[in-house]
Amino acid sequence: MELLKETALVETILFLEGEAMDVQSLARISGFSKELTEKAIENLCERYAASESGLELSRIGGGFAISVKKDYWDTLKERYGKKNESKLSRAAMETLSIVAYSQPITRAEVEAIRGVNPDNMIRLLLDKNMIREMGKKDIPGKPVQYGTTREFLKIFRLGSIADLPKLLESEAERFELRSEL
Repeated sequence: MELLKETALVETILFLEGEAMDVQSLARISGFSKELTEKAIENLCERYAASESGLELSRIGGGFAISVKKDYWDTLKERYGKKNESKLSRAAMETLSIVAYSQPITRAEVEAIRGVNPDNMIRLLLDKNMIREMGKKDIPGKPVQYGTTREFLKIFRLGSIADLPKLLESEAERFELRSEL
């Protein structure tokens, strides 16, 4: 059973939604069972894996999204990408990488690692929906803890935070907090 129409419907839902969607949401919207939805996703993966396809089915934060294959995106991103919106300064990228590798993390902890006040960079990353408040740390003053968002995963084409590149030991030391915090 090829499930052509079912696969086409799931593909259409992903296209129209434009955001990563989990299997449960796809099943609910399509009216299909979870098993049938999973089979349709498998079919899409196979279809997009073909060399003649310019698209792929990406795993983003526990969901699936249709995206452009990396080879084609590298060629087209200047025209179709968010040119200036997604470009981050070196300071913003440094702050974002500290949050990504050390989350959940407080502003003071970011400052201890970076060595400079991160308030402007944290505000910028919050505005760009790259990081979010994840709660409060259970210490005096209850500082806000930050972590990355699904938008971060989408922009960097990561299925989950576990897909971040592994750091060398020498690099990892930079992201460790001093014992005084």
